[in-house]
Amino acid sequence: MHTTARPRRVIRWPFQGAGRPVAFLATGVLIQFAALVVMALPWILLVPETWAAILLAVLVPLAAVVAAGPSLTEVQRGRFRVRLGVHIPSPYGGPRPPLREWLRSPVGRRQLGYHLLFGPLLAVAAVFVLLMWAASAVAASIYVWIWLVPPESRLGEAGYTVLAAYITVAGIALLCAAAWLSRVLARLDTRTATLRLGPSREEQLARRVEDLAESRAGLVDAVDAERRRIERDLHDGAQQRLVSLAVNLGLARATLGDLPEDVRRVIDEAHREAKEAMEELNDLVRGLHPAVLEDRGLDAAISGIAARAPLPVGVTVDLPSRPAPAVEAVAYFVVSEALTNVVKHAEASRAEVKVDCLGATLVLVVSDDGVGGAESAVGTGLSGGTGLSGLAKRVASVDGRLSVDSPVGGPTVLTVELPCVP
Repeated sequence: MHTTARPRRVIRWPFQGAGRPVAFLATGVLIQFAALVVMALPWILLVPETWAAILLAVLVPLAAVVAAGPSLTEVQRGRFRVRLGVHIPSPYGGPRPPLREWLRSPVGRRQLGYHLLFGPLLAVAAVFVLLMWAASAVAASIYVWIWLVPPESRLGEAGYTVLAAYITVAGIALLCAAAWLSRVLARLDTRTATLRLGPSREEQLARRVEDLAESRAGLVDAVDAERRRIERDLHDGAQQRLVSLAVNLGLARATLGDLPEDVRRVIDEAHREAKEAMEELNDLVRGLHPAVLEDRGLDAAISGIAARAPLPVGVTVDLPSRPAPAVEAVAYFVVSEALTNVVKHAEASRAEVKVDCLGATLVLVVSDDGVGGAESAVGTGLSGGTGLSGLAKRVASVDGRLSVDSPVGGPTVLTVELPCVP
């Protein structure tokens, strides 16, 4: 059994995977033949004699083929999908445009180039390959059909058996060549159609950028929603428990007067720790997503930051409408981090925060009269300025831009541009 299996594999090896390319090429020839029939129909039904009739006989079928370009594209894409399992993506970002727009677009010109030039040339090559299959099959099977020839003709040809052997060997060689050419031509057609019928590399990159922007926006919204959920859970759960604990400890300290001194000292310490934990939790909740930002907007939230700052901070907010929640959160955290940096490093006596909406851009400016010298990590790769680097990444998450002007000696001006979308 093994002795017969190996020769079979050797015989089948040149023809493995050739069936689908042959069917693919034959289908392409049929499609191009249908277009050829349309082009030749005026010449079949009538013979143009005048120049005007000849011109009409050429232009009218050509216009019909051009008008059928989008449909031919769908037929060809179906041929690649069914016969080869190759999916050529649609070059359109949405539904197919009307015929007039399609003809004017680069996509339409690429597809017409395939239907009117590359497709017919590949179909002609496919015809030669299919004829090679037929001729080589006839030559390789000469010992089968030669017995259909009358006996006197066979016997009259001295040495016909030697010639038939040569023809058989040549037919087998041509069969192997036809199988190889079928696969090569199918790959060439696939590459050409992918470039001509599908999106170009620039269109693929643009579509990829759009998909990444959408997925990033969805991720930012999801993270913001999760931050809001954590803030609500902390505010409604742990924070309320700490408030209840502090109240109970305060009542115990006020009402239980006959306690030993060491017990009273422990209650006082626990009460102070509870109040400090409440303050830390308040700061944490405010850092996650302050309730005032969601309830009253950016103006009230920034005013709250300015009121808590240990130096005078002027706030000017002029927005015609509230921006998107993700953008609003980024603006809030930028102001919070920027004022924290001013307090820690700037040695400033005053700071200003201005928020305005210029067209479709929210412009946020934080300035101070400090010593300056801040390093901008935006696009510089500097190891310093990690706070500014974090701000730059947060701003970039919503397609914003951050720039810092901070000469030594001051002042420092931090400018952020965010998309001002409702």
